[in-house]
Amino acid sequence: MNKTESVFLGIKGSVVSIAKATGRQLWVQKLKGSDYVSLLVDGNHVFAGTQGEIFCLDALTGDILWHDPLKGYGLGVMGIATQNGSADPSAAQARKAKAEQEAGSSAAIIAATS
Repeated sequence: MNKTESVFLGIKGSVVSIAKATGRQLWVQKLKGSDYVSLLVDGNHVFAGTQGEIFCLDALTGDILWHDPLKGYGLGVMGIATQNGSADPSAAQARKAKAEQEAGSSAAIIAATS
């Protein structure tokens, strides 16, 4: 099963991956504590923040790829973002194709009204 067929839940200090079509649990990764977990899916990575720490998980397996305790930042709900919204090449290609399509539609409208 690939990541596009998954939904990721941040709950009780864990990340849970479930199948979109069936709701079947694919994997669970216990992180830290039992609090809220902030999530961001970016390409093949799931970034998870909890208890003032951030984890990078493999989206297909749930394996922890790296972890940073973010010493000195304290606890609380964490916001997570990427610079371009996604590092997934297919997402970037889709955004580019949409922008090109919208630009083409605008050019066609201008030509039709001229």
